[in-house]
Amino acid sequence: MKNELDFATKNGWVHYADRKDDMDAFAARYMDFLSHAKTERETVERVVEELKAAGFSEDFTADKVFRTWRGKAVFVARKGAKPLSAGVRLISAHTDAPRLDFKQRPLLEQAGVGQAKTHYYGGIRKYQWLARPLALHGVIVKEDGSVIRVTLGEDPGDPVFTISDLLPHLAQKEVTKTVAEAFDAEKLNIILGHSPLPAPEGEAGDEKKEAKDPVRANILALLNRKYGIREEDLMSAELQAVPAGPARYVGLDEALIGGYGQDDRVCVFTALAALLDAADPDRANCLIFWDKEEIGSEGSTGAQGRFLEYCMEDLVEAWEPGAKVRDVFQNSTAVSGDVHAATDPDWQELHEKLNASIIGHGPTFCKFTGSRGKYGANDAHPEYIGWLRGVLNAKDIPWQMAELGKVDHGGGGTVALYLAAYGMDTIDLGPAVLSMHSPFELLSKADLYSTKLAYQAILEA
Repeated sequence: MKNELDFATKNGWVHYADRKDDMDAFAARYMDFLSHAKTERETVERVVEELKAAGFSEDFTADKVFRTWRGKAVFVARKGAKPLSAGVRLISAHTDAPRLDFKQRPLLEQAGVGQAKTHYYGGIRKYQWLARPLALHGVIVKEDGSVIRVTLGEDPGDPVFTISDLLPHLAQKEVTKTVAEAFDAEKLNIILGHSPLPAPEGEAGDEKKEAKDPVRANILALLNRKYGIREEDLMSAELQAVPAGPARYVGLDEALIGGYGQDDRVCVFTALAALLDAADPDRANCLIFWDKEEIGSEGSTGAQGRFLEYCMEDLVEAWEPGAKVRDVFQNSTAVSGDVHAATDPDWQELHEKLNASIIGHGPTFCKFTGSRGKYGANDAHPEYIGWLRGVLNAKDIPWQMAELGKVDHGGGGTVALYLAAYGMDTIDLGPAVLSMHSPFELLSKADLYSTKLAYQAILEA
């Protein structure tokens, strides 16, 4: 018999058993988004498409507005019944995900194989990126300012790319090394081609002269033919290698969604859907989707930049001239929308089970992030947590609260502390995932649905 004084999480599949059709329809929309938004630029483009379709404007005098920055960050605001100075309900998320970036001079040829050198971005386990199909996404900017879009490896007729792995027959020494030692970042070289540049027409027999690095030369020729570029153009390019192929259902019951970049594009998608479906708000609703979270939120498009601050200054000037921006921030509440680590069924010993999240049991509140004694953390105030509990419980939405691993073993960072720096009450809230930061992360359909409802309830509160 259950003790009514105890707290128990709710299984989303049981709780929403009568809403399976709604869950499936929402998951299908999400998987389409996830399959096409594989870079921060592509993510922002998809967000802007939906905002424009919903009547949002770049003119801040309107009631529903948005602004993008460098194609990688976007701010969204919707006017509420109360003045802006009463504060906003804000949800943030990040548009970037771990990946492999091309180096500025990437092209080389070794042992008859043409390759591209990479520099990994964010926290990856390097071995997970070997011997798997990769696609290339990004932009090449020429010296005249023209921008060339690149997406190769996603269509069925496209070639894919890969990084070769060492065969076990030659790996006797490697298997005795630590993972950090066995996988050298400078060997994360992507295979681009193998055939040499054909000799010019008219040359035959002994007249044919093989070019230096003929495979590399052929790759350059192919890039020139397809995109009209020279090697120098790659120095002003932003090319990312990401897992090829669409998001897929996982399991006989199709209850899990597998795909790349769910950390943190699931929170982008659910926060945007929540805003677009929310009833007319009491307080203004805001979204901020940032770049660079996976490398410390640095740069002009990251949470340590001033994009949010500048947008809020312009919003105050347009919606409530004379109000103080600091009053808006200090009267506001914020949710740092980011995923949490679900208890891994095969690695349960790394979690402190009483304070660990269970996949399928609703979005996870994380009171603090950081590591080793909460260093580098935002630590949410109990008054705010109590209010949030009331908001979700009133709507009967499943939720849970957890830490990221055991005290001396886990930890991580989010943008929460940068939001809290403005004086806003802030906490992390997002769905739990398995295989976080891998090329194929796993998310529960039930958590996807619950997270959207939780964000919507907070925006409407």
